[in-house]
Amino acid sequence: MKETPLSNCERQFLLKAIEEKKRLDGRQTYDYRNIKITFGTDYGCCIVDIGKTRVLAQVSCELVAPKDSRPTEGILFFNLELSSMASPAFESNRQSELLVKLNRLLERCLRNSKCIDTESLCVVAGEKVWQIRVDIHVLNHDGNIMDAASIAAITALSHFRRPDVGIQGEEVTVYALEERDPIPLSVYHMPICVSFSFFQQGTYLLVDPCEREERVMDGLLVIAMNKHREICCIQSSGGIMLLKEQVLRCSKIASVKVTEITELINKALENDRKVRKDGGKFGFAESMPKERITALKTEVAPVEMTDIEEKAKEIICRTEAPSEVVSSPVVCAPGTGQVGEGLQNSWGLEEVDALEDDVGEEREEQDMREQLEEESRNAEKGDVVVISDSEEEDVVILHEGTQVKHVKKQSVDSQQLAPSTAKRRRRRKKQVI
Repeated sequence: MKETPLSNCERQFLLKAIEEKKRLDGRQTYDYRNIKITFGTDYGCCIVDIGKTRVLAQVSCELVAPKDSRPTEGILFFNLELSSMASPAFESNRQSELLVKLNRLLERCLRNSKCIDTESLCVVAGEKVWQIRVDIHVLNHDGNIMDAASIAAITALSHFRRPDVGIQGEEVTVYALEERDPIPLSVYHMPICVSFSFFQQGTYLLVDPCEREERVMDGLLVIAMNKHREICCIQSSGGIMLLKEQVLRCSKIASVKVTEITELINKALENDRKVRKDGGKFGFAESMPKERITALKTEVAPVEMTDIEEKAKEIICRTEAPSEVVSSPVVCAPGTGQVGEGLQNSWGLEEVDALEDDVGEEREEQDMREQLEEESRNAEKGDVVVISDSEEEDVVILHEGTQVKHVKKQSVDSQQLAPSTAKRRRRRKKQVI
């Protein structure tokens, strides 16, 4: 998945703010974001936060055969991973150009600078040496991954402890951590990367660029340096031409930043060492804030229990005694009952009323049919045929040889029977609902 490009308005806004020496998060030109270092429960696990950029470093070791060219030196291996969890622009299990560049720069900064004594990792010359593997995972990407990765890697190496080894003849014994105390690595110095971003062909300079500033920058300069002001690695990218004065200026700024970060790392290591020795909380448990929902702990509310009996007796005395008379059940309809006072239960009453209305209507219709049959028989005998007076007009039908008599009477035909039938259907539908 490709990252969403910046619009022209956003790009112009960022460049205009940089020209006015303003940044999105309110920092000055040479300011770093807040750096936080957290250690894990095991040795060699470290999380570094630079603003919203978060990087996890984990160090592990194993006994392997040494290289033929260097039989008495251990192996130091670095592996940086950009997962899609850090940013939608990263694709898992794929070697991108950014990933290759960061891996090479990290190896040049830490392995080629000889910050770790690799000769002390040799167990048996030409046969077995320790291979130190540093896995670096980017958890969240908000710019300046290289600085966060270098700080996390060197801090994790300084925090790591390898198991002790015993040699008897040709037999090599690796002792567990419970049997013998683990041995730390020999760290000569701490190389730390400092990134400088240039804008408008080197006219403007920023330290520790964030993710949006990296999108609009023209070039990037990374200087790896230790606190002794020794440059371990330097790399320029972006295709811009830098002057000698610009590089010297960046090196002076980097020396100050590296000294501050090195003091922060040493202080974090010392605090972790003291807490582990005293047996207190360390690792991720120490970094968790208190009173969180996942902690399942709340403050105990004090409750006064001295006069609880007296208050209970007062409440009982003020209450009225329950009545011993129980009213008999009232049967409102078949299958229903009601006990005590309250609203009358009308369940089942509508059904009884509807059945009674249906019976009455059926009787009325039967009477009407009998009356019509009687009138038709009288007409056959020569009697007067009476036609009802409609609501619209009076209609009288005369038969030959019969006496005509005009009587206004409400007719009973299909048109009058239809409303009663429709009414009965509506009532039945209401009962079903």
